[in-house]
Amino acid sequence: MRMFQVDAFADRVFSGNPAAVLIVDAWLADELMVAIAQENNLAETAFAVPNGEGVWLLRWFTPVHEVDFCGHATLATAHVLATEYSVNVPMAFETRVGQLRVDMDGDLYRLDIPRLNPESLDALPSILDGVFAQTPVAVFRNFENIFVDLGSEAAVRAFVPDLLRIAKLGPVGLVVTGEGDSVSGAAFVSRYFAPGAGIPEDPVTGSIHATLVPYWSNFLGGARHQAFQASPRGGWLDCELAGDRVLLRGRAITYMDAAIRLFP
Repeated sequence: MRMFQVDAFADRVFSGNPAAVLIVDAWLADELMVAIAQENNLAETAFAVPNGEGVWLLRWFTPVHEVDFCGHATLATAHVLATEYSVNVPMAFETRVGQLRVDMDGDLYRLDIPRLNPESLDALPSILDGVFAQTPVAVFRNFENIFVDLGSEAAVRAFVPDLLRIAKLGPVGLVVTGEGDSVSGAAFVSRYFAPGAGIPEDPVTGSIHATLVPYWSNFLGGARHQAFQASPRGGWLDCELAGDRVLLRGRAITYMDAAIRLFP
């Protein structure tokens, strides 16, 4: 069985966010897909099944379980289909969060995902008591993550996560974000931690920007901004708010083309 590893939101290998991609004729058994994801030990392994001309069924797995939403592995899948299987854009992917679309915008992939408005919270979940040294500017959430605005890029970069405490959120992830500074040139920055889902810190996360983009557009004005995810690998996302959708532009590059052997 053929498997690819792609660095998404990256223009060179060893940057951006790596995802494994398998294009299969029909779904493998769920336990086998989980086992492959565990063996890969990447944030996500994507499996895609054809569902008509230009339409694909798409599922994503962390090393722990199947997830509802993943942006970077969708971009990686589109890159594999375009470069290895000669599939033309636009492409549509049917997923748990509805249809995701990928097209080209010049030499960039354009990932079209649903807008998930921030839902304001009065306070942090009690599980996170003591995790932050400073009082957050704002706390909000969507269906799968808690978001904390720390106010500045410096605070986001300096944040030291208590992964054992954050893991108590279970599959819910924690995003820290702040307004960018003049040094980086980013409009806003973020970091993402989901140790309860097998992801201590994700390098570059497309899905969290479904909520970060409407949040920051409200404060910064305008519809299009450059965002940076300040993980150790790091990655840039060209973000645009487009009605009830969010558009993310970026590149991808294939790191590995492998044959996996499931049976002796």
